[in-house]
Amino acid sequence: MKSSSRSFSSTAGTLGDFDPRSGSLVERALFNHRLWVLLLCLATTLFLGYQSSRIELNASFEKMIPTQHPYIANYLEQQKELTGLGNALRIAVVNKQGDIYDAAYLKTLQELSDQIYLLPGVDRAFMKSLWTPATRWVAVTEDGLDGGPVIPDDYDASPSSLGALKRNVQLSNEIGQLVAFDQTSSIIYVPLLERTPDGQPLNYAALSEQLESLRGQYQSEQIDIRITGFAKKVGDLIAGLKQILLFFAVAILITTAVLYWYTRCVRSTVLVVFCSLVAVVWQLGLLPLLGYELDPYSVLVPFLVFAIGMSHGAQKMNGIMQDIGRGMHRVVAARFTFRRLFLAGLTALLCDAVGFAVLMIIQIQVIQDLAVIASIGVAVLIFTNLILLPVLLSYVGVSGRAAQLSLKSEQAEHAGQRRHAFWRFLDLFTRRRWAALCIALSLALAALGFIVSLQLNIGDLDAGAPELRADSRYNQDDAYLTRHYGASSDLFAVMIKTPPSACARYDILSKVDALDWQLRALPGVDSTNSLALLNRRVLVGLSEGNPKWYELQNNQAVLNMITASAPRGLYNEDCSLLTLYAYLTDHKAQTLTRLVEHVEQFAAANNTDEVQFLLAAGNAGIEAATNIVVKQSNREMLFWVYGAVILLCLITFRSWRATLCAVIPLMLTSILCEALMVWLNIGVKVATLPVIALGVGIGVDYALYVMSILLGHMRQGVSLSEAYYRALVSTGKVVMLTGVTLAIGVGTWILSPIKFQADMGVLLAFMFVWNMVGALVLLPALAYFLLPVSKASAAGQPANLMHSATSSAERPQLSTATPLHRSAG
Repeated sequence: MKSSSRSFSSTAGTLGDFDPRSGSLVERALFNHRLWVLLLCLATTLFLGYQSSRIELNASFEKMIPTQHPYIANYLEQQKELTGLGNALRIAVVNKQGDIYDAAYLKTLQELSDQIYLLPGVDRAFMKSLWTPATRWVAVTEDGLDGGPVIPDDYDASPSSLGALKRNVQLSNEIGQLVAFDQTSSIIYVPLLERTPDGQPLNYAALSEQLESLRGQYQSEQIDIRITGFAKKVGDLIAGLKQILLFFAVAILITTAVLYWYTRCVRSTVLVVFCSLVAVVWQLGLLPLLGYELDPYSVLVPFLVFAIGMSHGAQKMNGIMQDIGRGMHRVVAARFTFRRLFLAGLTALLCDAVGFAVLMIIQIQVIQDLAVIASIGVAVLIFTNLILLPVLLSYVGVSGRAAQLSLKSEQAEHAGQRRHAFWRFLDLFTRRRWAALCIALSLALAALGFIVSLQLNIGDLDAGAPELRADSRYNQDDAYLTRHYGASSDLFAVMIKTPPSACARYDILSKVDALDWQLRALPGVDSTNSLALLNRRVLVGLSEGNPKWYELQNNQAVLNMITASAPRGLYNEDCSLLTLYAYLTDHKAQTLTRLVEHVEQFAAANNTDEVQFLLAAGNAGIEAATNIVVKQSNREMLFWVYGAVILLCLITFRSWRATLCAVIPLMLTSILCEALMVWLNIGVKVATLPVIALGVGIGVDYALYVMSILLGHMRQGVSLSEAYYRALVSTGKVVMLTGVTLAIGVGTWILSPIKFQADMGVLLAFMFVWNMVGALVLLPALAYFLLPVSKASAAGQPANLMHSATSSAERPQLSTATPLHRSAG
């Protein structure tokens, strides 16, 4: 920004001598009409504060899957034929004092099944338990095939009817699916609709609370209730994430305390925290107006907005505090600080916004919503922390003691004292030997980190729900179902399209049979089910149990007869779609990748015009598609975020050398963060994919604030050492303050019961700290080799050139008024 010559006068520090017509058009519009700015912000805060009370916390199954991926497109196209293969609950009712053939147990199971049947969002036509009519048994008798519902029509809880039930269960082929292997529990299978009958999206938080209420109602010394499924997992996440308010409060207390410790000024500390909270209020108020709601992944974004606001607010407060300490009037100090740091702050916020907005390329709506929500938050920071905060400080100022304290380093230097030992240490990185050593060490860390990052996995690396703690109730329930049932909660389904009425043809079933056998042999596949497998089993039954007949017979009449009585879950109504189920031992990335690759190879070799093997349905199939999208998006996302950050830095600095100094430390942090994910056994998935992009966007703030001041002084002919020291005592020490403070703030997330929140806390804390270290250590080391020495410095101009300027009011203007758009050389 340019300023008039009047701003360079030594008397410009007093309000009477300050020319209000100086500065840019934006500065004059804001500071010459300060009252209107405050009234407008007050009205906006009141309006959006009211709107924020309408914000909702919910989730959507379809928003969390890549609906444009071919696998998901196949699933959605056949969704009406595959009801229950996407979003479903599995509720295990356990008899802790016996088996399921107990009258009291069966009565409890019936009552619970009836109540679940009436819950909103349940796809009642496809719900299944021992008590539903669709659960049937089939047997071969001397009169031919016989069958009926598993619960006898004349069931009366007598010993004879219990015996009949036991016989029916043995004949139903439900052991391992609806009935546990040890027959001490049975499943209530509950497919869910995306919308309730009244057209409203399914409320997962409310559904989870209803399930917990039923668990509390029916669980006793005899009965245990185990619940798994997407809806319950999301419900538990939402319940756990309500504790984020506690972590948010702790983060506010920590940052406020550290900021006050640094400033020793109550009014400025309160204003910085207040403006950052106003940004959060504006963000939350805009969401319902724009039709957005928070979900388990975007609920952490308001804290990131608060953290970014604290970082920028502390820089503005520090600049005003130092200028007031040099004798300026608070209004003049606010305007000079606005001139000096607005461009750097705006560029930093644009980089933050780009870091968020680039997530839009990931074709998963929950991540795209996160990108929009975060971008809205960053946009409001331009008004609350770059504009509102300086205007407020121009009214209230800072305490005199705090203003003098902010210049402690300068005053000590003018008094002839040595610089602080820590500043002298950091200054070493502006010397050849230490700069070369720092760069060499960084290269070694980058190489080591890159080698380790090659082992980074895509997807979940743990069984159960990795978003929750291993000892959470949900993961304990999931582990129980995995141990006691062959049909695990991780279901992968292959869809086989055929011509109408052709699904029972021998040539088609033989291909399905071949794939069935191959999948069963794969590691990670516990069991399978298909129409071809059913034909084998029934043929054995029709042959008096002789295992010699356990073969798919090339007899179309027999195949048609068996298909006619087969469950509809194996084929659709017009016999044009078959479903091959693979029940997995887990949904780890390696298991899903192995399965997908095998099916893809089989499909490529066996697909014809009449038969197509399509991927994929079931929760594991959907997760496999999600992993593929995440893997494709990971590098593409980093390419775009770094491309945008580099472009913005080039526009700001007009120097490719300065841009390299700012960006290379970010790249090192990204590499080391991926290595850390490998070490902590964290995979790249929907919950963690945004972290690296966010870390780049937020981390560049530090480099921008340091480089803008350093570059401004170097362009005045100051040596690198002196320019770096001036950057340290102005913006650099605030970079240290915010880096450490925000790392501590997000570090408290490690205590969260939600594991993915804890993982994000660790990764963000790591990136905050390393980006800070990079900006303070690696940046000056790179500057030594990349930024050319000015002619004035090369000619032997004294290193204390700026000392005389710092003694007068001209000093801040000198670094401020220097246009940052000239080349650094």
